[in-house]
Amino acid sequence: MGPPPRIKQWVTGQDGLDKLRIEEVDLPVPGEDEVLVEVHAVSLNYRDTEVAMGLYNHHSSVTQPPALVPCSDMCGTVISNGQYSTPAFPANPYANPAFRLSPGDRVISTFAPSHLTGQIQATDISNGLGGPGPGVLTQYRVFPIHGLVKVPEYMTDEEASCLPIAAMTAWMSLNCMRPAGEIIGSTGQKEVVLCQGTGGVSIAGLQIASAAGADVIVTSSSDKKLERAKGLGATTTINYSSNKDWDAAVLSATGDKGADIIFELGGATTLRKSFECIRFGGLIACIGYLSGKQDDAGDRTNTNLLALKRNVTLKGIVNGPRDKLVEMLGFYEQKRIRPIVYKVFEFEEGDKALRYLFGGGHFGKVVVRVKG
Repeated sequence: MGPPPRIKQWVTGQDGLDKLRIEEVDLPVPGEDEVLVEVHAVSLNYRDTEVAMGLYNHHSSVTQPPALVPCSDMCGTVISNGQYSTPAFPANPYANPAFRLSPGDRVISTFAPSHLTGQIQATDISNGLGGPGPGVLTQYRVFPIHGLVKVPEYMTDEEASCLPIAAMTAWMSLNCMRPAGEIIGSTGQKEVVLCQGTGGVSIAGLQIASAAGADVIVTSSSDKKLERAKGLGATTTINYSSNKDWDAAVLSATGDKGADIIFELGGATTLRKSFECIRFGGLIACIGYLSGKQDDAGDRTNTNLLALKRNVTLKGIVNGPRDKLVEMLGFYEQKRIRPIVYKVFEFEEGDKALRYLFGGGHFGKVVVRVKG
């Protein structure tokens, strides 16, 4: 039995989490170097809530459409494909025999389909899934073949859907500044990684870094979540609510050396403390801004002075290229890492799932099951 002629998808006018709606549209048809995918599971990211609320506006190169399908991360199965370009003279510059897919292949999406390798560019960001490009919270979707990657068989659909944004951002945070061919743990050097909070990126970072043999420090305002983090390999946990000077606690835990890599997710209220507890020559990976985008102007210190203080590298992380996602999947399969799925909602509860994620009570990832 083939796919239906009409399908359902969630749509946001970027005017609030309470205004998401389901609509019916015609089943899309794959064109040249494209495949039709039946979506099975979609994992949610904080970015998705910002898009739905009309707050994802810090990329000047991005113009958001008036309405779009939200979300960027999915796992699904290839149903059919269009015509493939001739490899020797491809009409599509991204056509590559290695990218070709067949019906039945289980795949995940990449965030920016055109970002195949190297540094992300404005043109890549401008076609990112779930804003400004159409997202994946739909029953079926057409993808370019270079915007999909096959996934390990040992993972469930829900687990695999957690990889494209959260896990990939964590992978790049841990590996983006290393020499070519080197990944965390490959040299035998012991490293200390600090993960702020217990959301999707931090928990993925904890799992990857722990599997690579690093010491991992996790911060949270919940002792219950910190206990769970210990079960995933965290070597040190700090409750930043009861211990306001958590940066001093990080220094104490590392013999005053500081963390080699910090997952900076708090933003306005955490960045200064991150500068205080990074090791000399360390890396602060700027990923999010859960505590806000502007700090208290009365306590503001010029960032260049903070960077100079401990000779720090401050690196913005916007996901990563397709070839690094493939590299990461190899590591996951080797270590048999299973992403942490905290709660699963049904497709008809897509709006409820996004509001739940925005509430911040989760540990790891929140997922929408599109196909039961």
